[in-house]
Amino acid sequence: MSVSHAQGFRAAGVTAGLKASGRADVALVVNDGPLKNAAAVFTSNRVAAAPVHWSRQVIGDGRADAVLLNSGGANACTGAQGFQNTHASAEKTAELLGISAADVLVCSTGLIGEQLPMDKLLPGVEAAAGQLAHDGGPAAALAIMTTDTVPKQAQFSGQTNGREWKLGGMAKGAGMLAPALATMLVVLSTDAVLSPEQLDAALREACRLSFDRTDSDGCMSTNDTVILLASGASGVTPEQDEFQAALTELCQDLARQLIGDAEGASHDIAVRTFNAASEEQAVLVSKAVTRSNLFKTAIFGKDPNWGRVLAAVGTVPEELASFDPDRINVSMNGVQICRNGGIGDSRDLVDLDPRLVTVEIDLAAGDAEATVWTNDLTHDYVHENSAYSS
Repeated sequence: MSVSHAQGFRAAGVTAGLKASGRADVALVVNDGPLKNAAAVFTSNRVAAAPVHWSRQVIGDGRADAVLLNSGGANACTGAQGFQNTHASAEKTAELLGISAADVLVCSTGLIGEQLPMDKLLPGVEAAAGQLAHDGGPAAALAIMTTDTVPKQAQFSGQTNGREWKLGGMAKGAGMLAPALATMLVVLSTDAVLSPEQLDAALREACRLSFDRTDSDGCMSTNDTVILLASGASGVTPEQDEFQAALTELCQDLARQLIGDAEGASHDIAVRTFNAASEEQAVLVSKAVTRSNLFKTAIFGKDPNWGRVLAAVGTVPEELASFDPDRINVSMNGVQICRNGGIGDSRDLVDLDPRLVTVEIDLAAGDAEATVWTNDLTHDYVHENSAYSS
């Protein structure tokens, strides 16, 4: 049941007419409590959308009663009117639910630079409020899709001292997936008893190890938001490390789903850098490779071109990642095709037919590691992002 898997949550997804396709475009997630604790992280893009500015204010006290989401329009770069429209949608949600607008988080996704049609959005909010249900998570996940081809959902059930608690979540995103604190639109929910401070710490660490290491195309959105809500309805307080592990696993599941549905992609690529001097160094090296269009097009062409990997690794400034280029090893799908910075096993031994491609970079500089996920760059990606606005 996705984001409504945990106790104390209802959700809905409806069609309000924001999308020309006629598909669902307004979602609502409500926390019925008894706790209304919450945490959120947002894009670090300085050109942030109106709902991001609004939601940053809302989350300041660590409380959120509901999340209103729409696809079919990002409400970004829309000036004072755009912020007023976000405020109006929060007010409408609050009126329908009998709560305060100051406790309504708002998320939008779609085309930048156009005002939302409020004559369609507000009736859509009313329709969503009327269809809220404990099994409404899947409908909500459908309603937040833009260029996504499938909804992204995940859930977890755990036990502490023999008592069950749950996590659920939904995400959207198939392009403009670049790590910067948070990525895409994601709503997570739990019925565990946790404070806002505990939620914030767990969410930031989970994002660091999941969405921050998901880089589809190097393009950062203006609307990226990840929200975590806690109802406390289970009455169970898991240990912080126990909750952290479950939340991180859930976020990594959703992140992998996002990469798996990346616009036009034909390969999911895991770039693992290991034997690095530090985790930060490993992340920087992996990201240098995942940002390389030369590397990504080579994978699309099923060409195990390890020279492009090494060239990307070498772009990381020495003061940020100190390593000896003559000691680097590179493997693709288990074949070490670069050894000590030079020619290794024959590249003809590498099979790049499978969807999953694993690139392993051995820096021989320490014992830290990190993996960043990306996808190949295909003709379909170029077509999808040039043939129409999204």
